[in-house]
Amino acid sequence: MSGGSGDGTHPWYLVLAEVVGELAGGSVIGIGIGFGGAWLLRRLALPLVGFYPLVTLALCVLAFATADLAHTSGFVAVYLCGLVLGNAALPHRAGTIGFAEGLASLAQIGLFVLLGLLVSPSRLVDALGPALLIGLVLLLVARPLSVAASLVWFRVPVSQQAFIAWAGLRGAVPIVLATFPIALDVPGATQVFDTVFVLVVVFTVVQGWSLPAMARLLRIATPVTPRDIDVESAPLDELGAELMQLRVPDTSRLHGVYLPELRLPEDAAVVLVVRDGRPFVPDRETRLMRGDQALLVSARGSRAEAERRLRAVSRAGRLATWRGEAGSPSETD
Repeated sequence: MSGGSGDGTHPWYLVLAEVVGELAGGSVIGIGIGFGGAWLLRRLALPLVGFYPLVTLALCVLAFATADLAHTSGFVAVYLCGLVLGNAALPHRAGTIGFAEGLASLAQIGLFVLLGLLVSPSRLVDALGPALLIGLVLLLVARPLSVAASLVWFRVPVSQQAFIAWAGLRGAVPIVLATFPIALDVPGATQVFDTVFVLVVVFTVVQGWSLPAMARLLRIATPVTPRDIDVESAPLDELGAELMQLRVPDTSRLHGVYLPELRLPEDAAVVLVVRDGRPFVPDRETRLMRGDQALLVSARGSRAEAERRLRAVSRAGRLATWRGEAGSPSETD
């Protein structure tokens, strides 16, 4: 067979087809479970708030397991599933993200401890030269070219492309991938692992502290002036309704807006306001103030519209519609 050999290897085009098939299959499974899980979580009222982070984690595990059973890429599936869920407007989203960040930090600490057991300091000196040479090639040639090829279609400014290329991707993943040759007892695997380990450590230290200075040098650093609001939602399953909680930031243009000026949907209303620690039931003469916390109830079908209107007014004030501000149904849109 053309392209193959008699030693049990496969033709290159079959290998390429297998790789593409695994990536495509993992993508479909991960995206499907992500969107399906987000749709389900928005319509279920779980008995405990703490169940929402656990269900989100279970969906990611399900994506990996399903892809693995289907002989596709579980890594791609779990990554895309997490990406979809992380950008979805889920109930108790802030708590779920906090749980995921804490779990990720704990996993990274444990991972680096385990990886440290594979490192012999006496070998790292020999790997320093090759690691620095490879790192310079990646930093000055490979990363800029790959970033340009990936982002040129989206008309990303050159300054932002340069910052992305400088920042790069660093962390435990390259080191983990370098352990695979060791597990398979590939010749030279130890040298590859040591080189990758030194490369990641050195460039994490060198580039990490320089990112703020690089952002200022490229003139892409912007002051942080948040005007958006955090909106938490929870389903009220039996009533077919949604309960939302928001806090008015100091820089939000919701300050001073009367409740009727919010122009919420007819089946949505602010039912409670907490100001300076004192809760009260608002009326048509109530104005939102900086630092207020409020509870809103809306019909399930109107939640997205109500949240979009709140974000629009928070960004552009009571004349948001005249200013062309439509808001977005979630803070990540």
